[in-house]
Amino acid sequence: MKAGFISLGCSKNLVDTEIMLGELKNHGIDLTNNPAEADILIVNTCAFIQSAKEESITTVLNMADYKESGRCRSLIVTGCLGQRYKQELLDELPEADAILGTGAWGRIMEAVEETLKGHRVVIAGEDDTLYDAKTPRIRTTPDYTAYVKIAEGCDNRCAFCAIPQIRGKFRSRKIEDICAEVEQLTENGVREVVFIAQDSTNYGRDIYKRPALAELLREVVKVPKLKWVRTLYCYPKFFTDELIDVYATEPKVCKYVDLPLQHAHNSVLKSMHRPDTQEQMIALIKKLRERIPGVTIRSTFIVGFPGETDAQYQTLRNFLIEQRLDKVGVFTYSREEDTPAYNMENQISEEVMQERYHDLMSVQSKISEEVNQSFEGKVIEVLVEGRDEGQPNIAVGRSYREAPEEVDGQVYIEGDTTSKPGDIIKVRVLQGFTYDVVGEPVEE
Repeated sequence: MKAGFISLGCSKNLVDTEIMLGELKNHGIDLTNNPAEADILIVNTCAFIQSAKEESITTVLNMADYKESGRCRSLIVTGCLGQRYKQELLDELPEADAILGTGAWGRIMEAVEETLKGHRVVIAGEDDTLYDAKTPRIRTTPDYTAYVKIAEGCDNRCAFCAIPQIRGKFRSRKIEDICAEVEQLTENGVREVVFIAQDSTNYGRDIYKRPALAELLREVVKVPKLKWVRTLYCYPKFFTDELIDVYATEPKVCKYVDLPLQHAHNSVLKSMHRPDTQEQMIALIKKLRERIPGVTIRSTFIVGFPGETDAQYQTLRNFLIEQRLDKVGVFTYSREEDTPAYNMENQISEEVMQERYHDLMSVQSKISEEVNQSFEGKVIEVLVEGRDEGQPNIAVGRSYREAPEEVDGQVYIEGDTTSKPGDIIKVRVLQGFTYDVVGEPVEE
């Protein structure tokens, strides 16, 4: 019997997918990338914003076609959409045979067995689960890189976000368990580990009663075969001086700071239920740059939040111009039911949101290009990921300045004919995203 899997949404969802794959494999079910060959099709869905929900539904319906054209006998919908809509989804999607919530990955075999008996089931409740280093997992990322979820859930109550309702309260894994997982991964060839959580700088406050990301990083860099560790989704509130020191002094910690700031006007931030002010953001950015030489700062922002005036948008625009962040993602506000912002007055039209989105992206594009130019001539290390098709002397990869491809993209390395995926090599920045090899692969 074979199972096919489609994972949608974020890297946190991808880890859940990999765990379910491990569970299926442990029960003797073979895996296939060809949905036409699958007896069981599983779609791990995203429900963060409206476009993600639409993509999830479309994907489920597309997979349902294989009940007619392929071997599919069981179509299972897992993840955030299943957690958020539960029975409603089963009622309105007759194509689906089972709905599993975000915390039900450990019950995937139960869903498989029930659906193959002809039963339609919903397995979704309050999510309080955490995986550990002993949990079976089949990685779908390249051999040299892996995501490690250091915590689950979220205690922030941002007005635009339904994640706390979907993923439950914030809960951290223990440092020893995370380090054990990283050691296992590196023994199997992983060189770069990417720590993920809904709010990574909040790590440890539930179990250690203090922010403990700095402590975790100091422990994990002791894993002998680990080369790089980067952390995503670091909210500013608990980006402590101790954590800054770790970024500045530990060579294995990528000098890459991901700060989801969301806006820069204090009134909008207050309406969003964000705890930070523009003044605090500016002070943190200044401190990061002063104390972490060469730091890359990435952030995300929302335009079109209910009530956002032209003047407030201009404040955000000016903030980007003045702060000159290395990398920025921009999203238009998505109106999500059961969130405080859903019923707020002065909802912004789609036309205005799109205008602000394209304007802000244009502003940031110029800034990012100028920031990239400032690196020209510098020598840095790059993790090789493959070769440019048709160009045998050009490799592709990422430096510490780029998170995995779906976030920041890749760089091109000219004059490289010998390196292989997973090698870390020294390069000189030529122009933008084009580098030149300056030495042999960095020694193990």
